Amino acid sequence: MNCLVVVAHPLENSLCKYLTEKTITHLKKKGYQVTVKDLYNEGFNPVLSKAERESYYQNMFDDHQVNSDIKQLKQVECLVLIFPTWWFSFPAILKGWFDRVWAPGHAYEHASDYGPIKQCLNNLKEMKVITTLGSPWWVDAFVLRKPVKKILKLALLGACATNCKFKMLSLYNSEKLSKEKINKFVDRIESNF
Repeated sequence: MNCLVVVAHPLENSLCKYLTEKTITHLKKKGYQVTVKDLYNEGFNPVLSKAERESYYQNMFDDHQVNSDIKQLKQVECLVLIFPTWWFSFPAILKGWFDRVWAPGHAYEHASDYGPIKQCLNNLKEMKVITTLGSPWWVDAFVLRKPVKKILKLALLGACATNCKFKMLSLYNSEKLSKEKINKFVDRIESNF
């Protein structure tokens, strides 16, 4: 299966980068053809341009700055996202990747009457998500009701790839974990992905 791993963390020695290495090794052992897209290392520009936004409801989305990224998304069967959850949301660079690459005419089509949008990412069969959070699990689950999971599963996949299987693993209290707890989380990745 053709797999794109999108990583969004600025530090090379971060826990996210460590989990990325372990995840890639595991996926390759399972036979996935893995391509890595490290948004920070690539210097991905997350800012939706004026021309891109103006073209959102035109016949053609102005994709000239992100054409290769869009082609890459439209060719993968499995998408793996690895990122820290900051302020119970995505890093800005990852949110910008969604804004610019999950674009009209590619990830979805606008309805002619501005009604519900129509999905286009029929190629996407699996989305696997790994995120780290500094907070305890109960804050994410009970206080904020898992906002990141809702956006990924209900908004992005719900609009663009409804037949895509979704799995998400969250590593809580990530700023004070022992090596043993990190290894247990890696075991969860290997048993769930």
